[in-house]
Amino acid sequence: MSSQAPSNTYALPTSLAHSPSNTQSASGRKSWKQRLDFLSSSNSNFSTREDGHGLNRQSTNASGRSKHVPKWWKIRLFRGMINDVRRRAPFYWSDWTDAWDYRVVPATVYMYFANILPALAFSLDMFTKTNMSFGVNEVLLASVLGSVVFAVFAAQPLVIVGVTGPITVFNYTVYDIMVPTGTNYFAFMCWVGLWSLVMHWILAITNACNALKYVTRFSCDIFGFYVAFIYLQKGIQVLTRQGSEEPFYLSIMVSLLVLVVGYLCGVIGTSPLFQHYIRVFIKDYGTPLTVVFFTGFVHIGKMREIDLSTLPTSKAFFPTTDRGWFIHFWDIRVGDVFIAIPFAILLTILFYFDHNVSSLIAQGTEFPLRKPAGFHWDIFLLGLTTGVAGLLGIPFPNGLIPQAPFHTDSLCVTKVVADPNEEGANKGHVVTKVDHVVEQRFSNLAQGLLTLGTMSGPLLVVLHLIPQGVLAGLFFVMGVQALEGNGITLKILFLCKDASLTPKSEPLKRIRRRKAIWVFVAIQLIGFGATFAITQTIAAVGFPIIILLLIPIRTFVLPKWFEDEELRLLDAPTASPFTMISVGGNFGESVEDLNIGGVASGDETAVQSGQVSNNEGMFVDEDSDEGKAERGEGRGVDAGVGSSAGMKRRESWRGEGRSGRWGTEEGYELQVQGVGGG
Repeated sequence: MSSQAPSNTYALPTSLAHSPSNTQSASGRKSWKQRLDFLSSSNSNFSTREDGHGLNRQSTNASGRSKHVPKWWKIRLFRGMINDVRRRAPFYWSDWTDAWDYRVVPATVYMYFANILPALAFSLDMFTKTNMSFGVNEVLLASVLGSVVFAVFAAQPLVIVGVTGPITVFNYTVYDIMVPTGTNYFAFMCWVGLWSLVMHWILAITNACNALKYVTRFSCDIFGFYVAFIYLQKGIQVLTRQGSEEPFYLSIMVSLLVLVVGYLCGVIGTSPLFQHYIRVFIKDYGTPLTVVFFTGFVHIGKMREIDLSTLPTSKAFFPTTDRGWFIHFWDIRVGDVFIAIPFAILLTILFYFDHNVSSLIAQGTEFPLRKPAGFHWDIFLLGLTTGVAGLLGIPFPNGLIPQAPFHTDSLCVTKVVADPNEEGANKGHVVTKVDHVVEQRFSNLAQGLLTLGTMSGPLLVVLHLIPQGVLAGLFFVMGVQALEGNGITLKILFLCKDASLTPKSEPLKRIRRRKAIWVFVAIQLIGFGATFAITQTIAAVGFPIIILLLIPIRTFVLPKWFEDEELRLLDAPTASPFTMISVGGNFGESVEDLNIGGVASGDETAVQSGQVSNNEGMFVDEDSDEGKAERGEGRGVDAGVGSSAGMKRRESWRGEGRSGRWGTEEGYELQVQGVGGG
């Protein structure tokens, strides 16, 4: 064994394969690589990853580049967008050919209704609170714009884009502030959109999405909790507008029936009841069939004599008010043009967080995705759609929660496997496991084109038949479904369970201080309460600032009281390092080169390759295929290899779940199209 290296010798990270010859020669002298490293003014790091028995110079150079951290003032303009396009471009053709799969059909139908029905409910809310400025056609056209642009051009085509609850709050709050001053509302909103376009493009050009590495499930769960309560609040508000006589009580009854039936459809879809194909059908089509049924239900018997309010509509393909589709943005005072800037800043903050969080959750750790993401390029596209929406006088579209993760979930292909966590009498039970995700662009584009067809005359007549009580029930369904899978809800349920009846496999049971769970949940509820409270005031447009403040609180404040092990179990990265390559990896993970399409960037995985972390993962040898899969390397990922040989992400990402725990039952899989399964 060689003697101890001098103090100025660079020691290779433990996660990289190396031999003693890489650190110093047998005679104790430094190798030529160490001398070059010592003399380099940039202190570039040379990692020696072997390919077979020889040194791979290309990966060595790439590693040196990826470990170089430039000064904060040296921004490499456009680099993020260029790298996003380089990584995703080889998969573009397969994004269309992979659509030849049965899961695309129910996913398209499901997302059409899951997108359009809440959008119609939001249109009713804005129609009422903006004096008919926004109606059904404006909301539908905004959904079409977002769907078509992001389905065809985005680096993350699984993300569903449309009109959200927060932008609804933003729109009618701006109306309440500016219209009393005599300003032209549509011209003012157009300038808000145009200023926001410039700000989005500045964020994209300066690689501002790299800050997403600090976003964890802590802030995502708070925002998702807020969105869920917005759904519930809107449902209640719809009911309060029905008066106090028979229409009011009938609307309440119908909304609760829609909630019960819609929720049961989701429960049956994940239960052992009925045959598999029946469960899948109920899960995919239960919600739209519920809306259709209860639209006709109110015409049975004496209920037909009650005059229920329905969804207001307008002429086919025309705006709700008497105006054209192009906004005369010059019909406004010069002062109002600059007053629009602070509103545009707030809108940009909202979209930066809302859309990126939607993208992160849609590509969460529970989904075994195999195609790279691209946040910088998508924020550039979002700026484009924001500016175009302003010129058209329609609501600004952005990523939808919970529709975006619902879309990915609807494209999951599952298989039945033995439950690895069962013991004793329950041994032998089976569970459903996600095998892979059908990653393609067609379902997003198809549901957008179906939404465009909904603006036609006959379908608008059909939409006009939907009672507002049914829309209120739909709000309740979406809100309850969003709450059910939220991390805050799951932690509260854990705290309410009998500890003796809680399975040993529950990750939160490993936390030594139970008080830490209570404090963590309390902080999340305070963040939610502050966000929700400000939206009930005239200062509602400022709620994006509170949401943005959650990120530094999690990154810099919580670690001062919580232990690292506690935070690792209570919180987790929203997406896997494979997804986070676009923004440089997750916070707190050491950098390792992940060569996707010849672009060196990315971080190590949470369980380091070549190591075992507290028995929470399988040992992965650095030079094995599994080790290369951990780093995103291998066949189909290197430059020059087309998407037909693209590498699939390993299944073990799904085992992380809400708590951040790595499932011990799942190994690291390397699946190559044309070679492995899938």
